[in-house]
Amino acid sequence: MSIVVFAQEKYTLSGYVRDAGDGEELIGATINAIDLKTGTTTNQYGFYSLTLPAGKHLIIYRYLGFKPTELEINIDRNVTINIEMKPSSRTLGEVVVSGQASDYQIRSAEMGVNRLTPRNIQSIPVLFGEQDILKTMQLLPGITAVGEGNSGLYVRGGNACQNLILLDEAPVYNASHLLGFFSAFNSDAIKDVKIMKGFIPPNYGGRLSSVLDVKMKEGNNKKLTGTGGIGLISSHLQLEGPFHKGKGSFMVTGRRTYADLFLKILPDTNVNSNVLFFYDFNAKANYRISENDRIYISGYLGRDVFRVQKYFGIDWGNQTLSLRWNHLFSGCLFLNTSLIYSNYNYNFNITSEENRFDLYSAIRDVNWKEDFQFYPSSSHTLRFGFKVNYHWFMPGEVSSSGDFPANDMKMETKYALENALYLSHEWKVSSGLTLHYGTRFSSFSIMSPAHIYHFNDEGDVTDTTWYPKHNIIKTYWNIDPRILLNIKTGIHSSVKVSFTRMHQYLHLLSNSSSGTPLDLWIPSSMIVKPQIANQISAGYFHNFKENSWEISVEAYNKNLTHQIDYKNGADIFLNELVESQLVFGSGQAYGIELLIRKNKGLFHGWASYTLARSLRSFKDINQGKTYPAKQDRIHDISLVGIYDLNNKWSFSATWVYYTGNAVTFPSGKYFIENQYVNYYTERNGYRMPPYHRLDLGATCRLNPEKKFRSSLNFSIYNVYARKNAYSISFQTNENDPWITEAVKIYLFSIVPTVTYNFKF
Repeated sequence: MSIVVFAQEKYTLSGYVRDAGDGEELIGATINAIDLKTGTTTNQYGFYSLTLPAGKHLIIYRYLGFKPTELEINIDRNVTINIEMKPSSRTLGEVVVSGQASDYQIRSAEMGVNRLTPRNIQSIPVLFGEQDILKTMQLLPGITAVGEGNSGLYVRGGNACQNLILLDEAPVYNASHLLGFFSAFNSDAIKDVKIMKGFIPPNYGGRLSSVLDVKMKEGNNKKLTGTGGIGLISSHLQLEGPFHKGKGSFMVTGRRTYADLFLKILPDTNVNSNVLFFYDFNAKANYRISENDRIYISGYLGRDVFRVQKYFGIDWGNQTLSLRWNHLFSGCLFLNTSLIYSNYNYNFNITSEENRFDLYSAIRDVNWKEDFQFYPSSSHTLRFGFKVNYHWFMPGEVSSSGDFPANDMKMETKYALENALYLSHEWKVSSGLTLHYGTRFSSFSIMSPAHIYHFNDEGDVTDTTWYPKHNIIKTYWNIDPRILLNIKTGIHSSVKVSFTRMHQYLHLLSNSSSGTPLDLWIPSSMIVKPQIANQISAGYFHNFKENSWEISVEAYNKNLTHQIDYKNGADIFLNELVESQLVFGSGQAYGIELLIRKNKGLFHGWASYTLARSLRSFKDINQGKTYPAKQDRIHDISLVGIYDLNNKWSFSATWVYYTGNAVTFPSGKYFIENQYVNYYTERNGYRMPPYHRLDLGATCRLNPEKKFRSSLNFSIYNVYARKNAYSISFQTNENDPWITEAVKIYLFSIVPTVTYNFKF
């Protein structure tokens, strides 16, 4: 018996999908071969690769807010086709939350992922009228604000420092301005924002709770354009255009607040000499050397400055620089090489009549990444690569000057090397089953020169070891497996299950519930072990009414080990032996997230609800009993509605509610040495009052059909003037020392704002 096997030839269709208006690559555009019922999506650089059998195929390209493009292509060899898609003429009813296709959540090998673009949030009312992608993220399930008006994020019960924030792949260690009331990300400069809180692919690592991946615009490569805005507290301007039409483009944008300029016109000398402002600057350029090679350079510079007359001052900020090279080896193999620099630092000074004291602290990173994406067939996508990251920590340097200078002090600089090697495989097993799995191998080395201290149970130094330069003192090795299973249960529904293991080698020491610029980053050490999180997630996703509505239910359970907290009465400020002030324990976070969203129509928006707990357990705290973490918020509700009346007017409203933070309040007081001293019992045994507010907004487009377009955005923050507690302190009654009074401080009542925006 003879068997003859005829193998049908297969070829690769690949290329880039771009916006026909400005030449920007479109992230997450879908490409489908209709006859074969198979397809793919563009990566973060707009590249796609689809392997198909020889013959004629009808290919359709789709991206939200753009006209679909259909092509009949004869595949008889490897084919490169670059597509430029035109925006839809009708923009009403655009999806608000996601920049993906309307059924993406059903078929994708992603879970616990949300994506935003600046155009998605233009109508949502915000504090001071400054559009802020991070604050819009807080309206999604499983993500809550750190505090009133704050852009910081608590994600699935984790601390704010357990979120990895990347700007064009560069880590950002403090992503906020004005103590958190603005984020560091100017919406004019942002192209795409993606947050991952469930299944996190192996190419990401280093944090326990989430990854926030922010991409900057490349710039219009066809014509010079600009956008800007003038608000009550800040203004911004952006320019972009080609420097080599069709091949190279640039983008620059700047933003600054000007509250300090208004202070100068006030007559009170105690006020007009104060300074309070921030600025940020983004720039990016790219050049297409050939169809297979493209280079990018992008940078960010942001700074906050705060001065109280001549007596006190602090300024802080981030600088990042990313240099990247994309190379296409073939239609199936894509490489991105990155060299990245990141620097976060602050200066703090106090001035008296005789002396001036200055404190400087910084953390810097230099890293190199190689990221390969391989598309052997339409059913398989492989991603692999490595990362080398050198960390430099300067905890604090104090200098003084004046008539009676004190001794200068410099805490020991610390060095560390963090490496990672990863591999992932997305496998479309069948039309109803997709498997995404992989692993991340990581190492973290404590580098010399360094002193290594040994402590007894009381925190006293028992021994010190000095390591000179060019030594590896200790290395932690870890493996983080990741897996996600997507089972389609119907045309419009799917069930997903995932497991993610994460390690975090850097730790933030903060004694503030909302964080301050003076918080201290430290590396893992002989005493401080890497934090670990193991998360299991499961979810059901369903679309109906032609994908105009979608609902999702996700449940998760996260176990945390090697968590860090302070001893009672810890002394951490400029303490060289800060490790002796720490205790270590475990934690657990679990919850259920519900989301219902309307994507199409004149009225669209979403409603989300999260029921969650975040608990901690330390042997040396709370008598070893489990207690709520400060970010433990049992109930979290967000309602968002947007109504597009016509091409000129749109209206919006948001309402949020969440359980107050867990806090430690005194349970009583006692009298000792002629003083009343508060008596504390359990850690985080009390709650702040529940938080809720209503915001309203309206946008008027003044000339929507002209080349120079402008709009007025009106917003009212906290419409019913809810006095949400920012902090509660306790003081003794002046008339009766046995009576203790609770004093509530709130930041904002009702805040109306108007902003003028323009585009040309």
